[in-house]
Amino acid sequence: MKLQFLVNIKRKQKLTNTKKPSSTVSFPNELLWAIIGLLLTIFSTFVEAFVTNMPWTWLEQGVNSLPLGVTFQVGAVLLTGCMGGKNAGFLAQVAYIFLGLFWFPVFAQGGGLQYWQQPSFGYILGFMPGAWFCGWLAFQRRMKLESLAFSAAAGLLVIHLSGLIYLLGLWFVSPPELPSNNLLDLIISYSVEPIPGQLVVVCVVAVIAFVLRRILFY
Repeated sequence: MKLQFLVNIKRKQKLTNTKKPSSTVSFPNELLWAIIGLLLTIFSTFVEAFVTNMPWTWLEQGVNSLPLGVTFQVGAVLLTGCMGGKNAGFLAQVAYIFLGLFWFPVFAQGGGLQYWQQPSFGYILGFMPGAWFCGWLAFQRRMKLESLAFSAAAGLLVIHLSGLIYLLGLWFVSPPELPSNNLLDLIISYSVEPIPGQLVVVCVVAVIAFVLRRILFY
């Protein structure tokens, strides 16, 4: 009887440890990461992502960079969610889109209300649910590198789904800013081609978030 009681206690502890989130983000940290996320999203829009050759070849070959064909913007969006949680990630992107539509040319091709006609705008709109979903997932389990990578990849998937839905609707409207009348060409340009580089960025985001959350103890 006593043995069964101890087994039940251990089983409950195991379930608790599995389901309990690693931590929650306090309001000051959410606000801080919303501001950081906004700034990162703005500046990373114009910074091309790249990787280098392996460190053990640096002495022989030097440090060589290989462009990934994407910017760090999506990485900034997902990093905000992984670090600040769903609210910080969402608020940062709401502010970013608001600034781009009404104030400053912070989007890749400028800004203004007419930007809705750009085929990339649906992906920008997808930053909001993508950051929220990534941030929500990032705090559902105890922090592990693989769970952060999964959270970032899930957020990336939401961004692309939002972008594809918007792109489909925009294709029916056919504004003059569309670079092609072929829907398949648009999908390849805005979703298929960027994916490999963005997946590398997702891995980088997971590592950075893992290290920072270790340092910050949450």
